[in-house]
Amino acid sequence: MALVYLFASEDAEVVGIASTAGNVPVQQVCHNNLALLDLCGVDAPVSKGSENPLSAPLRTAEDTHGPEGMGYARLSASNRTLTDYDAAQAWVRAAHAHPGELVGVATGPLTNLALALRSEPALPRLLRRLVIMGGAFDYRGNTTPVAEWNISVDPEAAAEVFHGWGAAWEDGTPGHLPIVLGLNLTENIVMTPELLGKLAESGTHPLVGVLEDAMRFYFEFHFSQGEGYLAHLHDPLAAAVALDPDLVRCRPTTVDVELTGTLTRGMTIADWSHRWGREPNALIGVDVDPAAFFDRFLTRVGAFLSAASRKGYS
Repeated sequence: MALVYLFASEDAEVVGIASTAGNVPVQQVCHNNLALLDLCGVDAPVSKGSENPLSAPLRTAEDTHGPEGMGYARLSASNRTLTDYDAAQAWVRAAHAHPGELVGVATGPLTNLALALRSEPALPRLLRRLVIMGGAFDYRGNTTPVAEWNISVDPEAAAEVFHGWGAAWEDGTPGHLPIVLGLNLTENIVMTPELLGKLAESGTHPLVGVLEDAMRFYFEFHFSQGEGYLAHLHDPLAAAVALDPDLVRCRPTTVDVELTGTLTRGMTIADWSHRWGREPNALIGVDVDPAAFFDRFLTRVGAFLSAASRKGYS
C-alpha cells in the first residue's frame, strides 16, 4: 500500500527499493517487490538486504501478514532482476547520486540503514529527509508490552541509526532530524472495509484484487486480536509524510533503544524532559489528521488504479 501510494504520487520519483527482512524473509520480500513493479507498470531498482538482523536471529510475522507477506494475495514471479549491489549500498549510492534531494522511507527493521551508516557515516547529511515507521512513544507495544515490531526485530540496528543521526550533527549545525512515526501515531490511521471498497470502485485492474486480498488477511488478523475488522496503515502514512511532513505534528527529542532489559528489550525511549542532556536526534510524530491522510490516499491511489484499468493489464 505504501509503494502504490508513492507510485501514484506525481510529486514522487522512486529511485530505489531496499528489500528488508522482517515480516517475511528477505528473499520473499524481493519477490514481492519485483512482482509489484510488474503489476504497477513501474521501473525502479530493487536491492536485496541482509538476511538477518545485526546480531539477533530473524523473527518473521506470517501470522500477521500471510505466508508470503501479502496476506491472501499471490504475486507471479517476475523476470526482473535484483541489483548487483545490496540494500545497504543502495542507500549510499542513491544518497550520493542525489545529494540533498533524497527522501528516505524506512518501513521495516532498520538493519540495512544501519549497515549503510556504517559504510557512509555522512549519510544523514546527504539525505534531504528520513521518515522511519517504528517505535511506540508513551504507548503500548504490538510485539511485547512495550516494543513495536520493526524496532524489536533488530533493536541494535535501530540504536545505531538513532545514534548515527545524532553524531552526524553533534557539531551543533542544525540538521535534518528523522521523522519517527510510532504506533502512538500510526494506529490512528484505520483502514476499514468501507474505505477499501472505495478503492475497489476505481477500476478492474488486477492490482485492485491484490490490494483487497492483502487487506482482507490484515483485517482478519486485527479482528482475531480483538481490535475489530479493520487495519492500521502504518507504512502508507510514512510514505505520505515523506512527501508532505505537514501531515503530522512532531516534537523534537532524543530517542534511544533499550537493548538489555529482560522485559523491555526493543523499547523506544523519548527523553522528553531532557534528562540525558543530549541534543535531539529525532522528530517524534505526536498528532495526525486521519481524514486528511485518507482523502489524499484515496484520491491518489484511486486515480492510479483508474488509469491502470484504462490502460489494461499487460
